[in-house]
Amino acid sequence: MNDVLSTKAQQIEPSATMVIADLVRELKNQGHDVINLSAGEPDFDTPDPIKQSAIEAIQEGWTKYTNIEGTPTLKKAIMRKLKHDNQLDYELNQIIVSNGAKQSIYNAIMTVLNAGNEAIIPAPYWVSYLPIVKMAAAVPIIIQTTLSQNFKITPQQLEEAITPNTRLLILNSPSNPSGVAYSKSELRALAEILLKHPKVLILSDDIYEYILWGADHFTNIVNVCPQLQDRTIVINGASKAFAMTRWRIGYAAAPKTIVQAMKKIQSQSTSCPNSIAQVAATTALGYDRGYFSYMYKAYKARHDLALQALNQIKGVRCIPADGAFYLFPDVREIVKRLKLPSDIELSTHVLNKTNVAVVPGSAFGSPGHIRLSCATSNKNLKEALDRLSSILH
Repeated sequence: MNDVLSTKAQQIEPSATMVIADLVRELKNQGHDVINLSAGEPDFDTPDPIKQSAIEAIQEGWTKYTNIEGTPTLKKAIMRKLKHDNQLDYELNQIIVSNGAKQSIYNAIMTVLNAGNEAIIPAPYWVSYLPIVKMAAAVPIIIQTTLSQNFKITPQQLEEAITPNTRLLILNSPSNPSGVAYSKSELRALAEILLKHPKVLILSDDIYEYILWGADHFTNIVNVCPQLQDRTIVINGASKAFAMTRWRIGYAAAPKTIVQAMKKIQSQSTSCPNSIAQVAATTALGYDRGYFSYMYKAYKARHDLALQALNQIKGVRCIPADGAFYLFPDVREIVKRLKLPSDIELSTHVLNKTNVAVVPGSAFGSPGHIRLSCATSNKNLKEALDRLSSILH
């Protein structure tokens, strides 16, 4: 049947995290006691006031198409959030709402990259950056980082990666999968390089903005270098901050020209985001961030628990995360000790022997690591860590 598929469809790989999530659901349906540490979503339910606002919207007949780029009410709420929380000023025509931050990223990449353009992606990276860049017929340029440099690129690495074909730099802080966040000084140093290359755009993926404990306040590259605002696409959404993954609301803030082009692309795919979800997201953005702090405090406590347990396992090296809800330990010594080919086989081995699901670091461009999510109950996390310790020691 491959002769009926396009070259693009044959070449694109499915999302590794989505494949594992499907496998976990299948195993659970078969009766297996699987603890899922592969999930990239909050385990908390969406808070009741947000759900109630959606119920009321349904009852009030809010069931029609909205503007392609989102309702003015939600866009104004996003503008207020960006002003209040990030000290960034945007106009209404510089905001576009999409069906999740993933679509916002997809639309942005399709908007700014031509065939043959280069997009710089620091590794480890979120699993979908590279495939989306390839779908745009552009060229991913991977900057490898290591645990010893806290999985963050240096100004020298960035300078060396930029060529006349470079069009885009993707930054994700706090990072999925490592959980590390760039400091103000680190971002400022990267900004100094970017100022020398005015044709390079920046995509700042801020989806884990509020799940942050390693710094006093979230900072992105526009905060430290306002001169870059006119060539930066800021991505965010409701999924991680407000436990709204299934509601599928993401957004981008960018120069008007880019937003209008993203709107055209979105108009030919999904059209507007879900109308009910937009009402719910507007409600979520109206709450003070302190309302959701119970989630963020729980992630931090689980992070501390998992970090200590992992570093007690012989052959595991794990640095603290600054935020998100992941840990990204180096397991190369264990792979070698167990005589396994790679972290991919190690992840399979762990699932088969312990019924604990993790994601191999190779999926994020960093072989020899695994990603664990702390977005599960304390009971599940403790049990999963005990199971891991029993077979990896």
